[in-house]
Amino acid sequence: MPELPEVEVTRRCLTPVLVGRTIASVKTTAPSYVFVTAPLGLRKGLMGRRVLRIDRLGKYLLLRLDDEKTFVIHLGMTGQLFSSSVTSPRLLSSTARATLPPEDQTRFEPDSHTHVILGFEDSGSDIYFRDVRKFGKLFLLPKGGIHARLERLGIDALKVTGPHLYKASRKRKVAIKALLLDQAVVSGIGNIYADEALFLAGVRPGRGSSRLTRAESERLSEAVLSVLHRSIETGGSSISDYVAPNGQDGAYQDERHVYARKGEPCKVCGAVIVRRVVAQRSAHYCPTCQS
Repeated sequence: MPELPEVEVTRRCLTPVLVGRTIASVKTTAPSYVFVTAPLGLRKGLMGRRVLRIDRLGKYLLLRLDDEKTFVIHLGMTGQLFSSSVTSPRLLSSTARATLPPEDQTRFEPDSHTHVILGFEDSGSDIYFRDVRKFGKLFLLPKGGIHARLERLGIDALKVTGPHLYKASRKRKVAIKALLLDQAVVSGIGNIYADEALFLAGVRPGRGSSRLTRAESERLSEAVLSVLHRSIETGGSSISDYVAPNGQDGAYQDERHVYARKGEPCKVCGAVIVRRVVAQRSAHYCPTCQS
């Protein structure tokens, strides 16, 4: 699932491709739960609009338009936002690739999962939004409007501090990993970076959040920032479906210490990485380095 680093990489890649361009055509699939704003309303609202800038709030992309409306995009679990000119084998399933000759295995043609296609007045590359599992969300905000999905978000994870985590953890009965995943507390962290940050901070994911000390809160906030910034530098994590708008894979998955490394040796102490379920989510940690 794309988390803050993948969404931020997407924002940075899309900015030179989208900003300043005027939308000349909008094609959508039929109404589904991807569309918080109905496809017809989305087509009417986007047609003829110029993209002024792209902001990010947690895991949401905010395309600011010249009529002061905002096109909001959440990639969900399998969402992909990319240019029609890019090539990447990650854009095709292994089943689809198996039926194609090698020279066609990185080319993508819009399919039934391509829910939005934006065309532009300059006749340059189109922009595709594709989501196989349809957990992504698309909606249009009116001028000055706010949506409950955005209003309930907590502090952006790139602005998190030790005092914020310490205050949020007081009198909370949830595990510390569940606290990090709570988007109303810290916006943008998901499974991958929660596990990695907790490892760097030396805190087990199942530890009760109310047991977090001030010093540990400070270490954890620093670890969150370190992990997120490093992932952005390396293009995010392409463990499953994520591909940047330019077709490139991320590289942070090659630097993981614990996430999805169950049974493998810890890179620091050699102990075997453990997996357990915390708040109905997989959590990976080193039993020696984390307490």
